[in-house]
Amino acid sequence: MKKFKIKTSDTVQVIAGENKGQEGKVLKVLYDSEKVIVESVNMIKKHLKPSAQNPQGGIQEKEAPIHISNVALIDKNGNPTRVRYEIQDGKKVRVSTKTNEVIS
Repeated sequence: MKKFKIKTSDTVQVIAGENKGQEGKVLKVLYDSEKVIVESVNMIKKHLKPSAQNPQGGIQEKEAPIHISNVALIDKNGNPTRVRYEIQDGKKVRVSTKTNEVIS
């Protein structure tokens, strides 16, 4: 399994593609396909057949995955930044490359 510098519940900004400039919280990281699902970004419509749980059927809107290279982490100041790892006090922490501040 690959390790990425973006984790679930991080706030990210889309930096490329149709949804460029939109921000949201990461709901899920898909490690095998190198994609993330971001809240309220890259919305698609999915058509549902009638079933026991949903007898009416219908159209559902949901988030589609975005490649992880197309999103950037947002730092405390609200700016997109890259991330690097450092060892501080014996612990491995994520650090913003722009501000050199630790990202929680």
